[in-house]
Amino acid sequence: MKVTPSQLVALLTAYVQKALPVLITGAPGIGKSDIVDQVAKATGHDLLISHPVVEDPTDSKGLPFPSADGSTAKHLPFGDLESAVNSKNPLIWFLDDLGQASPAVQAAKMQLLLARRVGDHVLPSHVTFVAATNRRGDNAGVTGLLDPVISRFATVVELAPTIDDWTAWAVRSNVPAELIAFLRFRPDLLSVQKKSREIENTPSPRNWGFVAKTMNVVPKDLELISYAGSVGEAAALELMGFLGIYRELPSPDAILLSPDTAMIPKKPAALYAMSSALAAYSTEANFDRVLTYTNRLIGEDHREFAALLTRDAIRRTPALQNTHAFIRAQGGALGQIIQGQ
Repeated sequence: MKVTPSQLVALLTAYVQKALPVLITGAPGIGKSDIVDQVAKATGHDLLISHPVVEDPTDSKGLPFPSADGSTAKHLPFGDLESAVNSKNPLIWFLDDLGQASPAVQAAKMQLLLARRVGDHVLPSHVTFVAATNRRGDNAGVTGLLDPVISRFATVVELAPTIDDWTAWAVRSNVPAELIAFLRFRPDLLSVQKKSREIENTPSPRNWGFVAKTMNVVPKDLELISYAGSVGEAAALELMGFLGIYRELPSPDAILLSPDTAMIPKKPAALYAMSSALAAYSTEANFDRVLTYTNRLIGEDHREFAALLTRDAIRRTPALQNTHAFIRAQGGALGQIIQGQ
């Protein structure tokens, strides 16, 4: 069953409280690991990350150690197993890329996942397993998961990224406004499944994150090369076309000097660009002017963009909700639009 990022956060939060194991599947680079980290922090759990693809079965069983007289031997835990067995605080043990592990390593995990013990060594009750894997069709080296391993998980879900969840994260993370505007305009480019085996990247939330980190540092003459290396040439060309529109629009300063008369774009691409730019530029000092322009968007039947602008501004700067301008706007058409979405 497919879940959105926000649904996965809520699901993991509930299962972690009961120490129930969860398996997350999905395409590469869509945020599985980041969501597990987010849930660990939100629920007060330590996070132990293991990579079974580079493990040997003994990592999950321990190494045999002979007794003093050499007549018997016991398996002693080491590495991640030793850390989990001796942990004192609530712990999420995250098995990343489990589907890439060999069948022998997967089989070695079965006793841990269900019986929660190896030999004489019992996992504390505060340890919760979460695992993630790409799908067989993702060209990520996944040959499959053993059915007995799958059955050890209390639930199996497939993560599917959405533009709404990505946008909410991007605004909180101060991703450049122009990139947020572009992906709102072209949400189908948020995540694209790779269909070839060529050594090249394709669009994914992770790779758009790389674009976000480089947008303000890459020289203008190298932008296409840089972005194409991150998300592929086709997506990079579309981004460059959008940036051309974005950079030709009036600056937020110019709009806010005359919010009653400033130009309102007609084309959707320009409206996405303008809305994102003003949201990123909003402060408590200028928010009354921002809302003046926003109300003009409503008057010209661009209600969707008025809502996007206001929501993004508040996500970036929650204190804007306490301004007199916003409180007044709550009683008008803008307030109805925000509440209705």
